[in-house]
Amino acid sequence: MTLKAQIDDYNLAKIAKVPSDILALMDATTEDLIAQHIEFNALKLNQSINDFTLNNHLNEPVTLSTLLEQGPVIISFYRGGWCPYCNLELKALNEMLPEFKAVNAQLIAISPQLPDASLSTFEKNELAFNVLSDTSNKVARQLGLVFTLDERLKPIYAQFGLDIPAANGDNSYQLPLPATYIINQKGNVIYAFVDSDYTLRAEPCAILNALQQDC
Repeated sequence: MTLKAQIDDYNLAKIAKVPSDILALMDATTEDLIAQHIEFNALKLNQSINDFTLNNHLNEPVTLSTLLEQGPVIISFYRGGWCPYCNLELKALNEMLPEFKAVNAQLIAISPQLPDASLSTFEKNELAFNVLSDTSNKVARQLGLVFTLDERLKPIYAQFGLDIPAANGDNSYQLPLPATYIINQKGNVIYAFVDSDYTLRAEPCAILNALQQDC
């Protein structure tokens, strides 16, 4: 099953469980975020990325340039382990990991979560790749991906038991747009997917196709 099909199934289940007024508000805030066109200023195809070092879920430093010595790197920016769409995406990427490795590509996922929360995401989804903590969205901000959660969503998220300040270690409610990049060994972007609609994600097969074309 494609990631899109899994997301479609989740959306149908959400419609059945979540009150219509809350769904309407969530849709409205998404439309407002889309209207900001944040992705227009995000890192794009053929642009280069600055090197960075972030701690993984075990609180160990991981450096992009070191990973690139071994081959291309897939970077998946996700909002947090509290986001069901992010978890569906992470699991789908994890299932494709053997195919990514077959073309010498490595996969990392990045969120503003603290390492402890990243570890929970890693364990909950039974992941086999590095989950990095971009505290205060330092890297995501350099890539033009950061937005602030709509005030109207805060009480709804609290109602759902989603404590973003606790997960991220700050009260900014700033998050990255979900985004997926492939970086080649020269440090250039050869695939880019960025969308302000958090329900839309890069299809793992599309990522693999981009890697195979670059081989």
